[in-house]
Amino acid sequence: MKKPHLINAGGKLLSTESPLVMGIVNITPDSFYKKSRLSTEEEVIARVLKMIEDGASIIDIGGLSTRPGASPISDEEEMSRVIDMLILIRREFPAAVLSIDTYRASVARAAFYDAGINMINDISGGTIDDDMFPLVRQLNIPYIMMHINGTSENMHNATFYEDVVSDIIKFFGMRIPPLLEAGVKDIIIDPGIGFSKTTEQNFIILSRLSEFSVIGLPLMLGLSRKSLIWKTLEILPDEALNGTTALNMTGLMNGADILRVHDVAEAVQTIRLFEKMRIDEVSR
Repeated sequence: MKKPHLINAGGKLLSTESPLVMGIVNITPDSFYKKSRLSTEEEVIARVLKMIEDGASIIDIGGLSTRPGASPISDEEEMSRVIDMLILIRREFPAAVLSIDTYRASVARAAFYDAGINMINDISGGTIDDDMFPLVRQLNIPYIMMHINGTSENMHNATFYEDVVSDIIKFFGMRIPPLLEAGVKDIIIDPGIGFSKTTEQNFIILSRLSEFSVIGLPLMLGLSRKSLIWKTLEILPDEALNGTTALNMTGLMNGADILRVHDVAEAVQTIRLFEKMRIDEVSR
């Protein structure tokens, strides 16, 4: 059993001794999974409440769709979607651990100072906005560094790797040290399933997920209802919960510390079964 990590999210300590669940809250009109799109205050509060009741340790709020081919929006538009909602969520759930899903430092900065978010989830690993790393160093809150080639507009054309897992590990090997040297204490890595990877490459990453343990940092896995599932099974995203659960269990068995999901209750159940298998294995 690998050594657990402690993540300090604004004074709230999260331990990965038991894997954690991050619930996805999309305040966007164009997320790839239609049922995850929220627009009213009532919808957002109801969704967050259910996720917390179902066992989510982290709530990840985003106002910018990062699906392949998504249309870009301005910083101002992204902030107009998420900041007031974040303030509302913080008021309704003062003890919740909140994450902002953005690659823009300006949005993350506003989310921190206006709504007191506890961590930043950056799909670009700091490669899109040069101001992101200085902000992370300034705020010194947990930072989720995801791997991507290019941007959401062009990543589907950036899928060449000599070896997809080794190349992603090299990416983290270059991006992480400057933050650690600057005193950033909590970095979480995400290999970026579905981002600048083919379906075959996504399955390779999942099957070799344990190799990322060499980095020595908490590992997040985000494959909820993604195309590697519904394209492989020839179904729709709305029908991809069963496939998501199956692959989340594979991810847990291969070392995932955090599951980022649309369906919190099912992910929590998956973790409970994984924990039972792990306990029984140790006791034999």
